[in-house]
Amino acid sequence: MVISKVCVVGSGFLGTQIGVLSARSGYTVSMQDVSSDALSGSEKAVDGYIQEWIAAGDITEPDGDDIKQRMSYTVDLTEAVQGAGMVIEAVVERLDVKREVFKKLDVLCDPGVVLATNSSSIKVSLIEGATRHPERVLNMHFYGQPWRRRILELMRGTKTTDEALEVAKVFSYSIGVKPLIVLKESTGFIFNRVWRAIKKESLTVVDEGVASFEDVDRAWMSLYDTDMGPFGLMDRVGLDVVRDIEMVYYRESGDPKDKPPRILLNRISRGELGVKTGKGFYTYPNPEYTVPGWLYGE
Repeated sequence: MVISKVCVVGSGFLGTQIGVLSARSGYTVSMQDVSSDALSGSEKAVDGYIQEWIAAGDITEPDGDDIKQRMSYTVDLTEAVQGAGMVIEAVVERLDVKREVFKKLDVLCDPGVVLATNSSSIKVSLIEGATRHPERVLNMHFYGQPWRRRILELMRGTKTTDEALEVAKVFSYSIGVKPLIVLKESTGFIFNRVWRAIKKESLTVVDEGVASFEDVDRAWMSLYDTDMGPFGLMDRVGLDVVRDIEMVYYRESGDPKDKPPRILLNRISRGELGVKTGKGFYTYPNPEYTVPGWLYGE
């Protein structure tokens, strides 16, 4: 199956990045969202990414114009999926919302169209039942800035065919991203199972009063030579998204220890969601950990 058009459902942070990378790789891309404001924000973000690539010498200005011309934005799902060989869902991390999206996609798309969820924690076996053709449904989990973090995770559902998985693999390579194959269904896939343990323990250490979140990040940044720590990364992901992911684990286990900790819920209740609201654990656009000397208290 040769794909020339990709539809991305959900025009948030990662959905937009998936869309613009696909367009940069030569695909026609339709961005769909229920919110026209979100689509406007997506289009603005695309302009920003293109300018970054031009400034870095990765593409030329004419290349940037071509990328923008290959992208369209609409609230109409029927219009968005027309002619698409692959649809990638990137809506909020809520099972009920995702199932509703896939139910609609199953009706609107021909049976040969691969339907992928970019869920970072929800197994596709929990979604596929909303469709009549679960054999073409799979998990396709991207990471932020996939042109830099050039990996994604592919995971089957209970009915996913080899053919559907192969289409997803070929597409992944075509946009310059290495597909990592999850060999059996797993909540959180590969990296997010590891990351979940790190973020959960980081939140617990602060919630129990063992250390400040700043010092947790200082420890991590110093030991692993990174430009941000677990709390900075959670801010970038969005604290509401972190909560939603934690709730996936909690609903699966039923263990009270898996409930999102108070330190996270309190910030969300105040509207402090991270980078997107200007405040989370840190204040943006200039978080404290970027200030020279912050790391070692100089």
